[in-house]
Amino acid sequence: MKAAARVVASLAGGRTALTVLKGEAPLLPRRTGPNEVHFVGGAAAPLGGDELSIEIEVGAGATLWLRTVAASIALPNRAGDWSRLSISATVGPGGRLIWLPEPLVAAARCRHRNVSTVDLDGDAELVWREEVVLGRHGESSGDVRLSTVVRRDGRPWYRGDLDLGPSFPDGPAVLAGARVHATLLSTGRAELPPTPHAALMPLAGGGMLATALADDLERTRTVTDRLAHPPRLG
Repeated sequence: MKAAARVVASLAGGRTALTVLKGEAPLLPRRTGPNEVHFVGGAAAPLGGDELSIEIEVGAGATLWLRTVAASIALPNRAGDWSRLSISATVGPGGRLIWLPEPLVAAARCRHRNVSTVDLDGDAELVWREEVVLGRHGESSGDVRLSTVVRRDGRPWYRGDLDLGPSFPDGPAVLAGARVHATLLSTGRAELPPTPHAALMPLAGGGMLATALADDLERTRTVTDRLAHPPRLG
């Protein structure tokens, strides 16, 4: 299956206007607030072989919150093909993009790839959360590859690549037996109290990256929810 979605937020009369909301199942964008959009599934996905894409555009001075109504469950097909979700986002000067989807659940034997590219202009702000749950309850995990690239004014600002699952080396230096891997990338600054399952790393170009590991989503959310609302984005 191939499906695409596009969301455009622009500043109009001093307020954010959602000027484009288009999508195909399983990527159906629905307005849930003045500057908030939730993606509704409408079909089981991603399934092995699926090619899904989301295009996001936030105009100068606009603010856009993007969420999903439920977790995405990556499922295998009989041929063992990879599924792929590609996300391309641009944020204009003074714009704000807050991406807080529900987690990706890597079902047994799945092979899924997430590729995200974000371009920030000027003083644009970003909060970007990615969460992976390795396997459904009582089952082993499939394979997941995550790639995230963020550029500011065309120059590299952040790049992260992560491979998880039985086909990739896994040991104490990777997940230490945890089932949930969560990251929160932000152009803002915040403090994180000492915790044995999370780390906060300042980035050379400003901003921060938080990483949290746990056996359940509730514990990682105590870290990422806290950091997802810096003062200017609250």
